[in-house]
Formats: sequence, C-alpha cells, structure tokens
Amino acid sequence: MNPPAGAILIVEDDDALRTQLLRALERRDWHCHAASSVDDCLALLPTLETLDAAILDLNLGHDNGLTLITPVLARFPACRVLVLTGYGSIPSAVAATRRGAHNYLTKPASLADILAALGDNTPEHTPTLPDAPPSLERLEWEHIQRVLDDHDGNISAAARTLGIHRRTLQRRLKKRPSASDYDRDRPADPAR
Repeated sequence: MNPPAGAILIVEDDDALRTQLLRALERRDWHCHAASSVDDCLALLPTLETLDAAILDLNLGHDNGLTLITPVLARFPACRVLVLTGYGSIPSAVAATRRGAHNYLTKPASLADILAALGDNTPEHTPTLPDAPPSLERLEWEHIQRVLDDHDGNISAAARTLGIHRRTLQRRLKKRPSASDYDRDRPADPAR
C-alpha cells in the first residue's frame, strides 16, 4: 500500500538520482524538498512547515545519513523515514531502525519499492519471507552484479574491488545461476 502524497524530503548526494526521485514523486503529487548533504538538510529542516516522509541516503560523501534521523524525527515525530543505501548491511539497518527509521532499502530501488517502504508495515501488508535464506550462489551473483554496476561494467575495476583476478571474475560471470538455482529462494507455495 502506498502512502498518501504529502510533503517529502529527499537527501541524496547523487545529483542525477536526487533529480530523478524528485520528478517521479512530484508526478505522484508529492510536495518535494531536497538536500544534497547533512549541512544542507539541517539548514532546510527549520524552514519546513510539515514533513510526512523523508528519504535519506546513508552515504552522503564523507557524512553519514543516519545522523539526520534524530533531527528529522525531533522536528516531525510522525515523519516516516526511509534510509536508502547502495551499501546495505545488517549493522547499518539495525542502527537505522534503532534511531527511528521506518524502513531501510538498498539501491537500486524502484519508485514502487520506495513508496511501499514508506507505506503500511502492518502484518497483512508485509511480504512473506522465503522458507530458507538465499543461496550462497545467489548472494555472490547479486554482489558481483552490484560491484560491476558500480564500475559501469568494467571487469578489471570490479575485479580489483572484489579482490580477485580479472580472469576469475570472468569465469564466475560465465557461470550465471539459472532460474532453477533460485527455486529454494522462493516462498513455499501453500497450494502444494
């Protein structure tokens, strides 16, 4: 369920992503405010009359977007805060929720994912979890794809980041998991 449109704050240091989010949310009747850094956000907060939602990037240059959760919620206690990051981890997700974040998403996230994460998290609207954790092959493949995407498909740069030889990365890319490899990652069908 998507939340009703209202006032939303987007704090993102990537100009292209911030502009894309602004345009997409404005088309859905959100009243958008934007900042590109922690300092810009802290300067903007006192000028806002209302704030229904906030999308905070975790890595804002050398700053940490988690530091903005407390000031946002202090000024607007009912604000739904979503932490969005390209480098998701369990410790940062736990830290975000402990500070009061409503939800936590990893990039790339579609607008539908973002709106759903800002929406209702009651049990009837929470998606079911798979019966088993994702397979190691799937996690490895997804990580490799994220690193490759971060380096615009440059295999040599991605291999350096992953700490493996370029040829090893090329071999792993040739072993793309098939759909049947992901069967164990799907929730069990109650009809079976």
